[in-house]
Amino acid sequence: MPQRPPSVTVPGRPCPAAATLQIVGERWSLLVVRELLFGVRRFDAIARNTGAPRDRLTARLRSLEETGIVERRAYQERPPRYEYHLTEAGRDLAPVVFALFTWGGRWLFDESPVELRHRAADGHEHVLPLDSPRHCPTCDEPLRPEDVVPRRNLPAEASEQA
Repeated sequence: MPQRPPSVTVPGRPCPAAATLQIVGERWSLLVVRELLFGVRRFDAIARNTGAPRDRLTARLRSLEETGIVERRAYQERPPRYEYHLTEAGRDLAPVVFALFTWGGRWLFDESPVELRHRAADGHEHVLPLDSPRHCPTCDEPLRPEDVVPRRNLPAEASEQA
């Protein structure tokens, strides 16, 4: 049985959404999950890609580790260095992050600055809709978070210059 994050107590109506927000509802927490879903594992890269202040990022990573969303793994002994990986509970947050992409892409951007691609084991790659994908619409394979990679869309001016 997978390890479960600790129970949380929320004021007001008992609610799984409220309890989840107690754990991952702070901005930097979900941005850390986003980066880990995209395969970014090291502190400096997570800090760069999220824009989080280093002290805040340290606190969020520690909190996510304590609640069983993230695990820290050593990759170097001297000096000690660590990578961060999502646990099963953390990987299960992928649909939440994808839902935020969908909403933000629809309501906050004329054209989404992100596209998702399914990279299958056999090497094929397909662009995915941002609407919380569960299966690749081209090959119908079930998607795992580690199969979905981000690709930044370039503005028209940049793509013409490239």
